[in-house]
This record gives sequence, C-alpha cells and structure tokens, in this order.
Amino acid sequence: MFMKAILLLMVFSGCAYAQQVQVKDVEFATILAVEEAEKYYNSLMAEEPEDSDNTAKYSEYRGQLAVDWLLKGNVEKYQFYKKMQPKFTALQLFELSNHLEDWVDNNTEVRRVEQISSELLGELEKGMYYDQFSRVGVLLEINAVANARLGNVQLAKERIEASNEKVIFRNFPYFRNSLANYLNRYAVILAADGQPQRALDTLSKAMRDANSTAVLRGTLREVYQQVNGSKKGLEEYIATLEEEAYRTTYENVQKEWKANGQAVPNIPLTDYDGKEIRLSTYKGKIVVIDFWSTVCKPCVAAFPAFERIVKEYSKDPFELFVINVGETADIVRPYMKKKGYTLNVLFDNHEKIFNAIGAIGTPEKFIIGTDGNIQLRGVGYAGSDDAEYYKLKAMVEVAKAHTKDL
Repeated sequence: MFMKAILLLMVFSGCAYAQQVQVKDVEFATILAVEEAEKYYNSLMAEEPEDSDNTAKYSEYRGQLAVDWLLKGNVEKYQFYKKMQPKFTALQLFELSNHLEDWVDNNTEVRRVEQISSELLGELEKGMYYDQFSRVGVLLEINAVANARLGNVQLAKERIEASNEKVIFRNFPYFRNSLANYLNRYAVILAADGQPQRALDTLSKAMRDANSTAVLRGTLREVYQQVNGSKKGLEEYIATLEEEAYRTTYENVQKEWKANGQAVPNIPLTDYDGKEIRLSTYKGKIVVIDFWSTVCKPCVAAFPAFERIVKEYSKDPFELFVINVGETADIVRPYMKKKGYTLNVLFDNHEKIFNAIGAIGTPEKFIIGTDGNIQLRGVGYAGSDDAEYYKLKAMVEVAKAHTKDL
C-alpha cells in the first residue's frame, strides 16, 4: 500500500521523490472538482495554518489549484494562485503546457497563451521549476505559434527555431502527438510568413507519414485553400493522404500475423467493483487488451485513438479492455473520470495475465482472435492520434480478414 500511495502522488502531484505520504495529500489529490479542491484547501489552511513545516505542501496545493482553474478556463483564478508563487511540480508544468497547447492550436485565448507561456519560459530560465518532462521546447513552440497568430512573425520564427535546441521528446513516441504538433505549428508559422506552399508540403508529408491529428488536418484545409484558391479537390486530397498512411500501416501489421497464436489464459481479472472477468469467455469476438498505468505517459497518449476505435466497432463482435497494472480502482477511477475517458478498465494487480502471455512492458497491446488465441501484439505508443488509430484499426482488420465468420 505504501508504494501505491507513492504512485498516487506521482500521478496527481508530480512529487516523484516524496519522502513521506500524508493522508490529506491523498485526499486532496483524489478530489475531481476544482471548486471542491479549493474548499478543501481553505478548510485545511484554517485547521492547520501554514508554517515552515507545511509550506511546501501548501505551495503544491496552490500550484494544482492554479492548474485546475486554468483547465476550467478561469484565467483570473489561475492568476490569483499564481501570484502566490507556487513552485509548480513537473507534472503540474506538464498539465499547464498541455492546456496551453490546446488553446493555441485551436486559435483560442491566443494573447493569454502568449503571456502565460512567456512568463513560464522566463521562470524556467531562472531555474524556478524542475523541468522533468522537457516542457521548455514545447512552451517555445506554443509561444511561437501565439506570436505568429498575433502578427509577430519574426519573433515566432525565432522561437520555433529555438525550440529545436531544447527538444528532447519530439522525435521519440512518448508524449501524445509531440512530432505531429510541432509539424502543425511549424506549418502555421510558414503560412503566416507568406509560405503557404511550404506549409502545405510539410502538412501533406506529415499526413502520409501518419504524424497527424485532427488539428493538423484543419490547418491543412486552411493552407490548401490559400495555395489553390478554393476548396475544390480538398476532401479527396485528404482522403488520399489518409488512405496512403493507413495502407502502409496495414501492410506492416499484416506481416506480423500469427496463425497459431498462444491461447489466452483462463486467469481472472477484476473490474472497478472487484467482479471477476475472464478473457477466455470472449470467444467469438475479436478482443483488444492493452496493459497500462496512470504514470505511463505513452499509455494514456493512446487512449483517444482507443476511444475512436471503440466507437467505430461498437456494432461488431468486438471488445477493448485497458488492463491496469500495479494500481487500484481508487486511483484509476478518479483519474479516468477527470480525463474524460470511458474505456473499459480491468485490473491485473498481481500481473498474472501480464506474465502469463509474456508481456514486456507498458504500453503493450494484444489482439485475441475469435478462437481465443493471441495473434498480434504491439509494443509502445505509435506517436500520434492518427498513427495509433491506424495501427489498432489495422490490427483489428487483419484479425477480421483471417476470421471466416466475420
């Protein structure tokens, strides 16, 4: 239980090196609504006034309140807690940058994004925060796009160039859409600089390579019209790029098919309520299982694509389970609810299934055919929303192609 408490704090507070776990820290971390978290913080301050012994804890709480209020769109509340100079944890900084990414990529609150990202960059330069997840490069990208949208094109070009010197994870499929987001932002700046053809070429290649997202497709639509003067042929062009990316993925997956795979073990898993679920009872359906944990960034990066797949195959004999390893329902349930994911979660806390089928880590997905045998596996995160979607769709379609009754 001690290790699980440590994991909880790593997930919700970013305090990976905490020396002691307090019950109230856990209680604060599991509160979903920021309004309720703020009430809890205020009551705790009244009960235990801040002093030299607990100031670090309260600083972390204020940092989380600042982050959560910004996620809710309340900039004034963010600024209120930010003025108290909380020392953002690595995870809080990660969440902040993610939200600023969402705003700037969707051309929302651009001026505020420019201001907040500039402030955070200045504080990081002073060494005020531990940048465990290499947010400097991402914040430079964010700031560059904000400036491009505000008409400060030269500064935007300087910032996007500077981001290349600070990036660590961009070309490694670890965080969600790292490379796809960069390519989209670079194209936005090219278009703002009067180079729409270069922007279109950049985005087209990104889509062919499956380094793409819904946002990137939106940018491509805009620059396509700039280059061609109309929407004529646009949707056909996008469909061709998507088909090329998917076909390449499908051909690669097809080579990995195993006709005589390992039978799925008759080992029970549990759902949120502790009810036993056995994968061996799902014969007649194609079943996807994916091993994950809340502290695994590439694991949860794949979830939006999983949600898309579940919706697409909702009328088919198909199931998808994300199997949590090493955590409990009291950690996972609020996490999934806060993130808005609706995937079917199962638990393998003793790693019996994980070990029995020879899994090597997280994330790792397996396709179980209608005969109950494991016939495909995929290790790691594919790198973008589209790449992950194409990969899993191809795995399902290859399984269907080898199943006579589907």
